[in-house]
Parts: sequence; structure tokens; C-alpha cells
Amino acid sequence: MNAPFKLRPYQQEAVDATLAHFRKTDESAVIVLPTGAGKSLVIAELARLAKRKILVVTHVKELVEQNHGKYQSYGLTGGIFSAGLKRKESHHQVTFASVQSVSANLDQFRDEYSLVIIDECHRVSGEETSQYQRIIELLRQQNDSLKVLGLTATPYRLAIGWIYRYHYRGFVRGEDDKPFQHCIYELPLSYMINRGYLTRPELVNAAVAQYDFSALPQDRFGEYAERDVNQLLSKHKRVTRAIIEQVVEVAAERQGVMIFAATVEHAREVAGYLPEHETALITGATDLKDRDLLIRRFKQRQLKYLVNVSVLTTGFDAPHVDFIAILRPTQSVSLYQQIVGRGLRLDEGKQDCLVIDYAGNHVNLHHPEVGEPKPNPDSEPVQVFCPGCGFANIFWGKTDGEGLVIEHYGRRCQGLLEPVDGVQDERPQQCDYRFRFKECPHCGAENDIAARNCHQCQKAIIDPDDQLRDALKLKDAMVIRCAGISLVADGSKLKITYHGEDGEELGESFDFSKPGQRAVFNKLFGRRFANSQAPKAFSSVGEVLDLRALLPAPDFVIARKQKHYWRVQERVFDYQGHYRKANEV
Repeated sequence: MNAPFKLRPYQQEAVDATLAHFRKTDESAVIVLPTGAGKSLVIAELARLAKRKILVVTHVKELVEQNHGKYQSYGLTGGIFSAGLKRKESHHQVTFASVQSVSANLDQFRDEYSLVIIDECHRVSGEETSQYQRIIELLRQQNDSLKVLGLTATPYRLAIGWIYRYHYRGFVRGEDDKPFQHCIYELPLSYMINRGYLTRPELVNAAVAQYDFSALPQDRFGEYAERDVNQLLSKHKRVTRAIIEQVVEVAAERQGVMIFAATVEHAREVAGYLPEHETALITGATDLKDRDLLIRRFKQRQLKYLVNVSVLTTGFDAPHVDFIAILRPTQSVSLYQQIVGRGLRLDEGKQDCLVIDYAGNHVNLHHPEVGEPKPNPDSEPVQVFCPGCGFANIFWGKTDGEGLVIEHYGRRCQGLLEPVDGVQDERPQQCDYRFRFKECPHCGAENDIAARNCHQCQKAIIDPDDQLRDALKLKDAMVIRCAGISLVADGSKLKITYHGEDGEELGESFDFSKPGQRAVFNKLFGRRFANSQAPKAFSSVGEVLDLRALLPAPDFVIARKQKHYWRVQERVFDYQGHYRKANEV
């Protein structure tokens, strides 16, 4: 049967990429398409082409219904397994299900499935006990060549970063295991907007006072405790009123307004300032029948304002929305994109979608490519070329006024190296160049700064915390938190002074006329020169002094007492651990 829809070129490319990938391997895969790109059509086409049983799972009933509807529009019949939709059908060739319902009824899914498709797959964690992983594990017991495909607009989670390891354009997203192995197709949001597939977002700064959430503590996911947020907001009721007054004023020229509040208490306050007969408030506690009715009235434009708390970021489709007001803090690029995505669908007469962020989130909608938590609020995506393979990495970092990278937080090059000629069926290997590293004391190999065992010789590497703790116990040892270094030439010798934050000093010298000492200096400092972006083998003291500004300083220096002076024994670079570094709060 022919498809009733003609797929857009990129949708067909995504389908072709999937077929090509799973012909070669059973390893799990991800397709990245922006919100509004028509993921349900890609799913429907893959389901139509499938010859054996497949399961399509997602986390909200709206998406179950939407994906099922697209498949049915092909003239095919698929089942729905969702308590929220009051249907539990698992005998069809294609079943569209909610992850919660399948997880609660695993005994009804003991048939042999060939493919599992997970919509909004950024919600999949790597934990074996998660609902998604339990489902996959069960289906693998019936079919050990089960294929798993995820689709998402935002392929990262705050806790783990990227949800996949290998990208089809030739780079890798970290060394740790990820929920998925391969990203096989990706389309940026800018592509969709520039080609008229999505509405252009008009991002403007709030013209009235904003909330300042910067002082609130964050959890490991980059989010804030509801109690802390409520406490802060309770002190700024005038700010909230001023914000809503501006929203109402701007909304006079708009069709549909979605307001994303920070907490339930905040949402109620916001709704109280809006015209009652034009406003709906939806929270996680809203009765499902009431929620469906309110959403229907909003979609039919009987209501103009829809205030919600964390419940309408995915699976909600109202194309006429042309004004998004963000009143909640988040460090999650994924969540931010989902929020803005609610207003980017095309609609007749719609020119753009106004987005006003009143929470000062400072998220770059078009450049979230780093995919890892920000090390600090001042970080921005920076491009760092690998001195080993030349790959252009994107890391969090900082630039100067001219855009030059002055600092970055990348650890290892993300480039993938093609297999050696003549080696068949070998997976490309990640470039082994490390910008930050811990040297193995046994074989000299460079390891990740968090490694416990050497990747080359497998021997244990001394933990820097143990190193510092042991030194601090010794009466004849001195440990300083290094706040900087200074250099002085003495003939062919280079004297280095390490300055502690409390004024302590330790010193050592390297005689550049002696190849051995020159080699030690270059291994310590030259290899790390300019954030390891441009490793250098210095041949003279003068050369070092000319480029001293780009020399790294260790985080800690450990020395031992030798009769009348302190002898430097260890320099700890790129420290990560329990001890505070110099000038940290």
C-alpha cells in the first residue's frame, strides 16, 4: 500500500538511514529531529515497512494517540496499549503504547518483537531498573537481535549528557556507556526554520523586571527545589504582577499564549492576574477530564492563556500558539527547547512566535551542541581543534573579547578515526588525544582525569585525593593550593615559583641544557600548553618566557622537607576531587 503522505526529504532520509543502519548491525540507534519536524510520520513509515511485530512506546498518552493516528491514516490497523486511553491491545503487528502501561503488564508482551521505537527517547536512562530498560530486556529474551530505535529533538539529559556514543558524522560523545550507541541522523532546528518547515522564534529580552534565580542551589540535574523557588517568588509578587501585565499587553496582538510557571503555587498566582474567562491553569494535579476539556477549549481558541507547570512540554500540539512566556528557571537545554517548540508549528496567518524569557535562563536555542551540564554560568560553546587528528571539537569554555578561546573544559578529543585500510568490519576508534589527563606512574600512558586504573597497563592509578590526604598527614610534607606560577631565567636554568593562595611559596628549576630535565618540563608543562590545544616542545628558557602566559599552573603542589629546603615531588593538574582548589569558595 502506498503512503497517503509524501514524506519530506529529511523524513525520507531519516527512514533510509534507519534501514541502512539496521541492515548492518543490531546496535541501538537515535534519530534527532526538532520539535515539529514530524517524527510521527517517520515512525508511521517505519511501522508500515516492518514485516514483523514492532512496539512503539512513549511516556504520555497524547503522543501514543498521535503516533497511532498517523499510522492508521495509512489505512493500516494498529493496536493501542495505554491505561490513559482505556485500551489494552497487544495482538496487532504494530502496537502503540505508553511505557508505564507496558512496564506494568510485561506478561502481555512475551511475543517476539523485531523492533522497539521509543519516541522522546531522551527520557531513557542507562539504569537497568528503569521502565524502558526493563521492557527492552524482556523483549531481548524473546529475540536477541532485537533492534532499538529512539527519536528525540533533544538527545541529552542533564545527569548523563549525551544519550548516545557515536555520531554518523564522525565523532564520539564520551567514553562512558550511554543508553544508545549511535546517532544515525540529525537535523538542526535552524534547518527547519530557514526552509519554512517551522515558524521563526522571535526571542526578545523581558522589558520589565526579571526573576533572579542565580543564587538558588541546584541539584545534580541543574534544577531547583520547589520550596526554594516558592520562597524566592513569594518575595517578588510585584515582579510577577508586572510581568503578567506586560504579557497581557503584548498578547493583544497574539493568538494563543502559553505561560510556563515555576511551581504550582506560582502558577496559581500567575493565573490570578490574567482575565479569568480567557485563562486555563493546568498542573500535574489537574483532573484528566478537566485537563482534556481545558486543552480542547484552548485549541479551539475559546481560551487565550494556558498557564502550566511542567506538564505540557511534550506531546502537546496547538499550532496557533504564537507567544511563549517562560517564568521558570531551568539549566536543561532539552527542556528549554521543548518549551519553545510548543510555539514553532506552522499555522495559517502566523508570522512568528514571540518568546520572552523572564527567568534569565540564558539558553542558546540554536547552539546546544555541547550536550553536557555547564561547568559554570559564564560558559559558552567553543570550538577546539585536536592537535592529534585535527577534529573540531565543541566544548564548554570561555573566550576573550576577540572570540579567542582562553579556557575550555573538554577532556578528550571527540573525533572518530576510520579503521586501518584492509581491516574489515572494525568500528571506527575514538581519537586518543586528551586535553586533560592523568599520567599512569607505571607506564606513562595518559588516562582520563577520573580513571582509577590505567587503560593501557590496567594497573591502579593513585587517586589524587589519597595523594593529598597522605601528604597532609606527614610532618615533613607541604601541600599548597596553587594560585599561580612565576618564572625567572638563571642562565640555562628556568626557575619556577608556585604561589599558594595564602602566600606560601614552593620552587624548583629545570636546566634546559640537560635533555632529561628539558624533557620532564615539556612533559609536565609543554604537553599542557594552551589548554593542551597546542602542545609545545620548548628548547630554551627564553622560548618559555616569551610564552609564559599560556603555561598551565597545577592545582596543588606537594613537597617534602630535604634538610634545609622543600623539594617539589608532585604537581597535581586538572584536579577533580573533594578538596577545595585555590580561590574557590
